[in-house]
Amino acid sequence: MGLAQRNIGRDGRAQRHRRRLAIAAIVAVFVAPLLVLAVWMQHVVGARTGIPGYVVRVALPDGAMPIGLPPIEGPADASRPLVVIDAGHGGHDPGASGAGGEREKRLTLALALAVRDALIADGRVRVALTRSDDRFLVLQERAGIARRLHADLFLSIHADAVESGAGDASGATLYTLSDKGSDAIADAVAVRENRVDTVNGVGLGGADNAVSQFLVDLSQQRMRAASQAFATLIRREGQGRIRFRDVPVQQAAFVVLKSLDVPSVLLEAGYVSSPDDVENMRSRPWRDGFGRAVAHAIEIDLADQAAGTSATAGL
Repeated sequence: MGLAQRNIGRDGRAQRHRRRLAIAAIVAVFVAPLLVLAVWMQHVVGARTGIPGYVVRVALPDGAMPIGLPPIEGPADASRPLVVIDAGHGGHDPGASGAGGEREKRLTLALALAVRDALIADGRVRVALTRSDDRFLVLQERAGIARRLHADLFLSIHADAVESGAGDASGATLYTLSDKGSDAIADAVAVRENRVDTVNGVGLGGADNAVSQFLVDLSQQRMRAASQAFATLIRREGQGRIRFRDVPVQQAAFVVLKSLDVPSVLLEAGYVSSPDDVENMRSRPWRDGFGRAVAHAIEIDLADQAAGTSATAGL
């Protein structure tokens, strides 16, 4: 190929490149204002109608497949009793919020870790956490972990808030399962906690249909007695370390406590709507004392179960 032909080829490529740049400039001149106008209209329409101009999609579990089981920590001896500790809320579900921006999901995880650390330090029982990080679990999955691990105890830790007009609340409260709450606050707390799964469309019933009503009633009677005994132990061991409400042990219809075969307690360690409770729960020394008290109650309860002296021994 001669020099003249090479020059002609380069000129042709240069002309094509200039044409492409010109076309791109023309498109930018007309399209960019349209994009700006579309974004502005979306913002204005959303502001006037209350309809958000964008959609955030969160992938939620459908409940069809069981989640993976958490690791079991503590003694390697599989014959040692096992407690499952559930840190309430997590992931896209922050739980209750305090006036200072405190999130329930963070406080409950810190408290659950304090109990776990105290149990591991003692080395008497095995322990598993339903979550050890910021992840979302539906209510049935939390109790389901305890059943699938064949746990001997289940403890769910929360730090709720009292809504305006529902009365003041501060201090810790222990809840065991009942069809009706002990008071208006207990009912209100249970409704808010149980609503988590309603939002996600996960069915909450069906497990009881596999057995006769008689066996269900008998099992619930035994488990509720055992749960009541466990709650009483936490109350006793927490004296001097945990400030409890005037009526420290109450009953409420928490979905997370509905288990036929695992004694279960929900512990409201405090309320994020109470500045005093928040100050305690954010304090590492207070959490350490909380963890030791609850861990001691767990160890006593599991020792009683092993010795056959629990509240269910005579049933």
